[in-house]
Amino acid sequence: MALPEPNGMSRRSLLRGAAIAGAGAALSPLLNLSSTAAAATAGSYTIRFDQAAKQTILGLGFEIQSDSIGSGNNGLPDTVSGVPHDLTDSELTRFYQQMLMGGRSDRGFRYCRLAMGLYYRGLDSTGKHIQDRFPGQGAGLADMMSRAHIEGTSVEYWSPAPGWKSNNSYIGGSLASFDAQFLADFGDALVGDLDHLTAQGIPVSMWGLQNEPRNSTPYSSCVYSADQYLATFKAVAPKIKSKYPNVTVTADSQDGWGGAIGQAIIADSTALSYVDAWTYHRIGYDSNYQIDNDFRRQAFGKPVFNNEFEYLDNQTSDVRTINTAQSIMNWMVFQDAPTWFWLHALKPTTNAESPGYSLGFWRPPSDTDFSHFPNIPVGHWDFNPQNWNAVAGFVKYMPWDSVRYGVDESAVLRDQRIMAWKTPAGKPVFAITNRSATDSFTYTVDTQTAAAFEGHRYGPSTNNQSLGFKTGPSLTLTVPPLSIEFWVRNP
Repeated sequence: MALPEPNGMSRRSLLRGAAIAGAGAALSPLLNLSSTAAAATAGSYTIRFDQAAKQTILGLGFEIQSDSIGSGNNGLPDTVSGVPHDLTDSELTRFYQQMLMGGRSDRGFRYCRLAMGLYYRGLDSTGKHIQDRFPGQGAGLADMMSRAHIEGTSVEYWSPAPGWKSNNSYIGGSLASFDAQFLADFGDALVGDLDHLTAQGIPVSMWGLQNEPRNSTPYSSCVYSADQYLATFKAVAPKIKSKYPNVTVTADSQDGWGGAIGQAIIADSTALSYVDAWTYHRIGYDSNYQIDNDFRRQAFGKPVFNNEFEYLDNQTSDVRTINTAQSIMNWMVFQDAPTWFWLHALKPTTNAESPGYSLGFWRPPSDTDFSHFPNIPVGHWDFNPQNWNAVAGFVKYMPWDSVRYGVDESAVLRDQRIMAWKTPAGKPVFAITNRSATDSFTYTVDTQTAAAFEGHRYGPSTNNQSLGFKTGPSLTLTVPPLSIEFWVRNP
């Protein structure tokens, strides 16, 4: 059974930019995030570092807009614009260090989602192989991956090359055929796309056949029925695994095992054997959704995670800052997710969707209207604080391969969440939130260690505020409204 969209709205209806009221209605669970009048103001917690670890958290992911898209996700302009292409050399360095590495000296984000057929959409002469659309595009991505110390791309198709499609276009349509020879040739071409990327120095960590395979959109897309996806996946996934055995193969980048496509895969043991992880889009959802729904129920022991998160009504808010942080935490605490992806690192100052989609903004050369974002010169970028501050603490204080531990909670609250882990070096860390817009909340946390912990606060307009030290084992921490705190053992 498919997991529902909020208020029964389809993802496709959310994307219809003209239906602003519809988008607002679809996101209405986020308009009532506050608890009832009887909301708790304190709770007691014990971090179970004395018990077995729950899961390894690999690290977080982001997507990069390396080519242009129309404002409001409408169409594919010929304009050459994207990141890293548009940024000056000094701004690229700052982007890599301050955002992609999260201000760390080593590594921040682990994965970069690469939208094949959308933000990487150049073609060879046959129209069947994807490559750079403008000189230096691939080299720029390779440079970004290297200098920002990103392990690999999550390569996923918004559309395959038009030469394989029924309408010979990136936008809309489906594959032109599903007979065995066509799919075999198609699989060879998709392997060839990975060969092209890796030959340029763009490493690949994950691969997905199709982003949101049931949606036809005004930008790059390709629609599959459940039977069509199953047949294509069975033809292509073995070829990907044969050439790239260490790449994580995901399905179905929308409903995981919960939709018709996932159920078709489950019913076919051969197809199921090629799925390494189930990927979901629960975009902009209230973080409570991960408490109330079990995404592991039919996962057959395979990891589940959300590989796209943003807000579709072109807005963000103070409450959403905390909701985003809690989405990360609740996917990991309640679903054992090994990773979580925000949508875009940077979006252009020209696009209507940018505030809800981005961790930051950049000004492309085409934008000479300084009545908006007047602080961002051409070729420069700045943070989108309400989104970035939700994610930044996890990038900075939760290194790759951190190991999560359980927490005993006096009550599982919706607006106050906790998650604990140890870094690969064995250093205990925990994060706590307060999503209430009006009331402080006091955590009493048994850390099971007499060590000192150093606090760092984030919020809609707060980034890495120092809170000083508290000495364990019991810490009493009063968290103000709309705040996220990270407490790191020191030393």
